[in-house]
Amino acid sequence: MKRFAGFVRKEFIHIFRDPLTMIILFVIPALMTLLFGFVITTELKDVRVAFLDLSRDEMTQKIADKISSSGFFMRAGDLENYGEIDGALRSQRVKVVIIFGEHFGRNLLSEGRATLHIVTDGSEPNVATQATSFISAIAADVNRELAGTAVTANLLVQPEVRMVYNPALKSQYMFVPGLITMIMILICALMTSITLTREKEFGTMEALLVSPLKPIQIIMGKVIPYFFLSLIDAVLIILLSRLVFGLEVKGSLFLLWLEVMLYILMSLSLGILISSVAKTMQQAIFITLVGGMLPTVLLSGFIFPVESMPGAYRWVSAVLPPRYFIVILKNIMIKGTGFLHVWKETLILFLFAVFFVVMSIRSFKVRLE
Repeated sequence: MKRFAGFVRKEFIHIFRDPLTMIILFVIPALMTLLFGFVITTELKDVRVAFLDLSRDEMTQKIADKISSSGFFMRAGDLENYGEIDGALRSQRVKVVIIFGEHFGRNLLSEGRATLHIVTDGSEPNVATQATSFISAIAADVNRELAGTAVTANLLVQPEVRMVYNPALKSQYMFVPGLITMIMILICALMTSITLTREKEFGTMEALLVSPLKPIQIIMGKVIPYFFLSLIDAVLIILLSRLVFGLEVKGSLFLLWLEVMLYILMSLSLGILISSVAKTMQQAIFITLVGGMLPTVLLSGFIFPVESMPGAYRWVSAVLPPRYFIVILKNIMIKGTGFLHVWKETLILFLFAVFFVVMSIRSFKVRLE
């Protein structure tokens, strides 16, 4: 019994001496609890809304102020004409545009009703559906207030909704770009992280160390095969999204492939960086799955809108590459936009790729020493 107790004590000491094991046992569950508790929410908050007010009367100002102060929407500006609507939605500056036609208040008094036009970005079906429901509810509140007086008892503000980019509100338009983002980062990062940790675990790293190859050559030799294989994966995924889900690419295929190649390069570099931290293949797999899949699902805007997250989680989301790639995919595949609408996200992905490449080379050199 004393031997068994000594063996158990040794195992406890072994676990407590391994920082990565302690992180897996205690830090990861705490982080997952906080992530799931705050990020997974159906509440709508701070959805950016713009107003095209062609009437500019007392009634339109009252309705606009009521919508802006509801707590669900954040006023992102005013538009001057109908031509600005498409640009505002494509550039991600706003999610909803509310249009008041000319003589809105006068028509309400003279004809007894006036139409409130709501234009939403249907590429995010959940946000579009909830936003239009909230605005319709606010319009119903305005109608109840009008019914409270004898003068305006028969007046009615009537919402009229139009979804752009995804009129049928198909869920595939939300899930397919997110799935492409998650699958590519998992496959690319997982494969490269395993290939180097396998060398260390099987003891074949020494053969690489004594070879005349430089660290950058070793890394490139590991990355290049997976780069081309990942491109084949990307072709397969996009073909399946077209043939099975009916999601065709509305923008430039050439631009799409350039963005995909940049994202693959960034993901492969991230895998090399993970391999410098992980000591075994099991650790590399765990780090990649927890660090790649969970943030992509929860914090990238894949399922839950970034605007509805608490402030701290928005900052965390801002340093996650999948967030920007999802925006790029939605713009090119669904909205059909060009490079001018995604250049900021592209630049951020490029900087991430450069950072991971530099850090991978430096960490690999340190390991060689």
